[in-house]
Amino acid sequence: MTVRSIDPEVATMLAALDSGFPDVTAHTPQQMRELVGARRGPASTEPPMRSVENTRVPGGPAVRVYRPESDGVLPVVVFAHGGGFVFCDLDSHDGLCRELAQRVGAVVVSVDYRLAPEHPGPAAADDVSAALDWAHARAADWGGDPDRLVLAGDSAGGNLAACAAIATVRRGGPVVAAQLLIYPVIDDDFDSESYRTYGSGYYNTEAAMRWYWSHYAPGGARDETVAPSRAPSLAGVAPAVVVTAEFDPLCDSGHRYAQQLADAGIPVRTHRFDGLFHGFLAFPTLSHVGPALDRIAGLTRDVLGVRDDERTTR
Repeated sequence: MTVRSIDPEVATMLAALDSGFPDVTAHTPQQMRELVGARRGPASTEPPMRSVENTRVPGGPAVRVYRPESDGVLPVVVFAHGGGFVFCDLDSHDGLCRELAQRVGAVVVSVDYRLAPEHPGPAAADDVSAALDWAHARAADWGGDPDRLVLAGDSAGGNLAACAAIATVRRGGPVVAAQLLIYPVIDDDFDSESYRTYGSGYYNTEAAMRWYWSHYAPGGARDETVAPSRAPSLAGVAPAVVVTAEFDPLCDSGHRYAQQLADAGIPVRTHRFDGLFHGFLAFPTLSHVGPALDRIAGLTRDVLGVRDDERTTR
């Protein structure tokens, strides 16, 4: 694979991340949580929401519910944050959830799932499934539509959303209208061209991914409860939006999974953000983020059949 020239703004960001982000392999999970938390800026208040509620699924995870300033009955997005299954939380992805709520025109339920290694897989995916059931039952309370549920997540959260989308079919749970997988962690197959080309020097590394998997699935990603690509059948799962980034070791696995879904007869929309790296949406100062969010929201609205005039803000 030939590496294209990098936009100067992206190159500057990558250089700062590669020199400044802690090496996960040199720290314990608890140390990483503390280091990542210390790097976090002030809590986001943008874009503004009609309401933001912190609550808990009975017997399950804490959640944060975002209601945008949109009219009508809205889709409900159950969102799982990234962080290698090991760190990050509701606060780390507050800004992204607000952006999705506003741009899609949807209620967003962000899930504070259990983290590895204290809770290895599939505990986190089980928490997302519990939040899905709860959101389905509560949707009308927020002006949401229980028939337009979306499972979404970025990075490790993309894995959890995909696994929950499979699990709800297997157990006869709520019908999901769409799954939005943003540069998802699909499996622990490190033998791909994108891993070989972008496995170091592009922020997210092969070494880091091996560390994450060692904590989340120490016995290996052997089945669909922790690796959606291991599912013997994907028939009946929700239509998907699969978003990847070019300079990401996970890029190829994301596209392979999209092809698996398509081969199973599942409608799939894919988009690769060329010239960008894993996790880029976490850096809103990057000029590419706004247009990327618009593209992701548009693809999601397209799957849901949401017209632009249905998401008019006050």
